[in-house]
Amino acid sequence: MIAFAANSVFARLALADAAIDPSSYSLVRLASGALILSLLTYRAGLADVVNKHGSLVAAFALFIYAAGFSFAYLALDTGMGALILFACVQATMIGWSVFKGDRPSSLEWLGLVVAFAAFVGLVSPGLTAPDPLGTILMVAAGIAWGVYSLIGRGAENPLLNTAGNFILAVPMAIALLIVFSNQISLTPFGAAMAIASGALTSALGYALWYRCLRQLTATKAAVVQLTVPAIATLGGIIFSAEVLTLRLGFFSILILGGVAITILAKQKRL
Repeated sequence: MIAFAANSVFARLALADAAIDPSSYSLVRLASGALILSLLTYRAGLADVVNKHGSLVAAFALFIYAAGFSFAYLALDTGMGALILFACVQATMIGWSVFKGDRPSSLEWLGLVVAFAAFVGLVSPGLTAPDPLGTILMVAAGIAWGVYSLIGRGAENPLLNTAGNFILAVPMAIALLIVFSNQISLTPFGAAMAIASGALTSALGYALWYRCLRQLTATKAAVVQLTVPAIATLGGIIFSAEVLTLRLGFFSILILGGVAITILAKQKRL
């Protein structure tokens, strides 16, 4: 979870001070992640990893997540971005479950209503409201990551699937860089942050997470992810001198609490 939260910290450090532009950050992050994952799966062969385990749909969802994430952090603070991302990921996955026929209990609906109402309160206009465009981009990133997670949930070999998807997403990131070629800005520090995010906290972080998932129930895995926005907020305070506002703290408790109620109530029902 520290690795996942660090993705937000690295992005904010690199993008807030224009050490790198968002399209370059997306490309370097995905490319460095693809390189590390290729090394981790080299025995399977690059062609097989891409052709047999990669998915263009999943790769596109991964690309939308990475691009939306990068552009959003031009305007959002670390903790705010992580909370919006997390809320939208969970909403996407829970919403898909309901669409497929799952019928939440009254307690689950209560948790969902509390979380949704708190999210609306968080992003509503006000003196300390998050940037509207940044919020929209992070919502898109969260939905895309939720879709990516749903696609990969039943994967037989998540590491190979992740490697294939990262590799397939790189050309998409190159196309994005070409579109925004007039905005390219790259410093050693910005590149280092993107590489750290791609190679360490994304590629190796995902590999470690998949290993941990073998020892966790679905409910425990979902609950433990509630810590990510809190860790990211702490990272923003320590490394970016960001301030924990009353608005963020209050609505974070309501959103995370509502999601926790829903997850635990569903586990009890099942």
